[in-house]
Amino acid sequence: MAFSVPLGGVASLLRGKPHHPVGPDGQMALSDHLRELRARIIKATLALVVVFVAALFFYDQLLGLVLGPYEQARDILAEEQDVDTTPYIGGATGPLLLQLKLSAVAAVVVTSPYWLYQLWAFIVPGLHRREKLWTRLFVVIAGPLFLAGVGTAYYVLPVGLEVLIGFTPDPLVSLVDFGEYFSFFTRMLLVFGVAFEIPLFVIMLNLAGVVKGKQIGRYRPWIIIGTFVFAAVATPSTDPFSMLMLALPMLVLFVIAEIVARLVDRARDRNAAGTDQWDDDELSTI
Repeated sequence: MAFSVPLGGVASLLRGKPHHPVGPDGQMALSDHLRELRARIIKATLALVVVFVAALFFYDQLLGLVLGPYEQARDILAEEQDVDTTPYIGGATGPLLLQLKLSAVAAVVVTSPYWLYQLWAFIVPGLHRREKLWTRLFVVIAGPLFLAGVGTAYYVLPVGLEVLIGFTPDPLVSLVDFGEYFSFFTRMLLVFGVAFEIPLFVIMLNLAGVVKGKQIGRYRPWIIIGTFVFAAVATPSTDPFSMLMLALPMLVLFVIAEIVARLVDRARDRNAAGTDQWDDDELSTI
């Protein structure tokens, strides 16, 4: 009985259910919004901590996974350009910090479907019933889309490293600080993962009524230019191959986002002829 109150309090924090039910207009009290936000942050944090601890036991496998692109680029450079490169860890605390950072990045990537779901589920109560049906599909897509971006970055990394390390002059040896390389590796993966989510957020804005499909089509040339500029600035490497591998999939996803947005707008236009032709605060003539 002594633990009933603390355990009940923890369960209440994790549930985060509103004290006042959500109305038919999708509105919720501010205190309930904050309570739900706290619960979802705690859930996402617990998932990150659990996977982080588990990743510590798979450090050798994760280290081999991180070194994979570098070793592939090193072999190509040694064979084609006769460039010698070796990684190193500096400082007495370097190995420990590397293990912690590597496990943390693994936790963020592995739990991405879950914390993306928590992020979107926090927005769901503000949407109408019809829009919630769409969100279930996009919640399922968000996690795999982020992982697809991470996988694409992992695929293009050897090319970027080959270009960057290939500038080493012939008499010199390239000593790569592994901490710096891991930061480069992490930025590359996260940039690609987040970039692949941008078209999905466009669809979310369309569901919320902020962006229309026709608006996306009207600004399509600027979206194409902006995508290439974003890819050129966001990719840590300077090679054009990495930029194209980020920009081209994003453009394809933007086209899909525009098609979905136009379909959603068309469905809303059909519903406008029915009972949805009145505003939420307007009385119908019936």
